[in-house]
Amino acid sequence: MVPEIQLTKAPATEEIRAISLLLRQFNEVAGGRPYEDDPLAILVRDPESSEVLGGLLAWTAYSILHIDLFYLPESLRGAGLGTRLLAQAEEEAIRRGCHTAWLDTFSFQAPTLYQRLGYSIFGVIEGYAPGHSRYFLKKPLLTRTATPQQAKSAQRLPRDTR
Repeated sequence: MVPEIQLTKAPATEEIRAISLLLRQFNEVAGGRPYEDDPLAILVRDPESSEVLGGLLAWTAYSILHIDLFYLPESLRGAGLGTRLLAQAEEEAIRRGCHTAWLDTFSFQAPTLYQRLGYSIFGVIEGYAPGHSRYFLKKPLLTRTATPQQAKSAQRLPRDTR
């Protein structure tokens, strides 16, 4: 059989679901255990309107926390709310049996915040957006803060070239 190959900008929901199911089945066999990806969401809402102002979207699987999306509006930054949200996600991940967290961020987002909180860089794509880089960071979840050894070994970020 020669398969038909189709490129599309808009795969149907059932097509996405089919590929996800096939990969999940493969991962369960190859990984030797069920692939249980559990969503984790922490929402920041306006107290009067309940409108979502920001938050953190993540999932846990194979004892790993993956922080997928994390946003706070400018007006809520700098007062420790981001640190609280990350700590809450990490605590929930530990409760779920996770030992590591990972995320990715751009150089114009918050890589230094993550480093201050014990995350270390394990990968970089330079020029992901012109003049910027995309950083991949991880953190062991057995401790709330970075150990002196982790802090010492964490890579420092180069200055933006914008």
